[in-house]
Amino acid sequence: MTWLMAGAPAGRLNAVRLLTIGYALVWIAVRTDHWHDLSRLPVSRWEPVGIVNSVGFDSTTAVTIVVVLTFAVGVAALGNVAWSISAPLFAIGFLWLTSFGASWGQILHTEHLLVLHLLVLAASPAGRGASATAGWPLKVMSAVTVATYFVAGVAKLRFGGGLDWLAGDGLLRLVAHDNLRKRLLGDAWSPISPFAVGHPLIFQVGAWVTLLVELGAPLALLGRRWAYTWIALAWTFHLAVLGLMAVLFPYPLFGVAFASMLPVERLFAWRPAGLVDRVRGYKRVDGDARSGLRP
Repeated sequence: MTWLMAGAPAGRLNAVRLLTIGYALVWIAVRTDHWHDLSRLPVSRWEPVGIVNSVGFDSTTAVTIVVVLTFAVGVAALGNVAWSISAPLFAIGFLWLTSFGASWGQILHTEHLLVLHLLVLAASPAGRGASATAGWPLKVMSAVTVATYFVAGVAKLRFGGGLDWLAGDGLLRLVAHDNLRKRLLGDAWSPISPFAVGHPLIFQVGAWVTLLVELGAPLALLGRRWAYTWIALAWTFHLAVLGLMAVLFPYPLFGVAFASMLPVERLFAWRPAGLVDRVRGYKRVDGDARSGLRP
């Protein structure tokens, strides 16, 4: 409990709020056409999951309405307007949109971590200025991030052949099958995969590193140096996935997924004194705006 309720550097929570909500708004803009395309599929493909199972709507008009309303409250939350209302509504709207995207027979996990982070932020004092409890949302967001990687590692051991995964054969077959399927279907595939599959040692090392990153994720909660080391390994892992499988995980690759564990308040240290402080939720500490910049 002491770890959870520990304080946080001034401005960090609000910096994380800006980055996370800003990213989510861009994601909505990018994915709207995809959601519209899904809404035009035959109803026989409709397999509602999560919140969509309770609150349906599979028409293009309904999707457009949810997109517009969610984007609007997201802009309000980004601007720290009626945070206690706009933040929960944005998180719920984003949850509905991503659940809708997963209700057509293909469940992608690339958006799930972002949804969980938005839900944590919605319950936090992120948009309410300085707070003695500003540390717990960052801790919870970090724990959620770590948990998603750890669960993925456990799943590999449980469903990926157990310790046989470490031989690298399963990873090699996964990469080869994924790229071949994409090439046959005319989808984007990795041009370096033919070379890689001819060198099994690459996948033996990759299998070990994958489990190290995923099962070792809880070590990131032990301190700053542990966190920075793990983040570097996790980011490199996602870069390797992009190179070998043409699979993009934008949330971690852009670094936003790890923002709660990084001194991201420094990104906003350049602002002119007093400018949009209300929007960003900053509050000077002891009259010195620099006092909150130490990680």
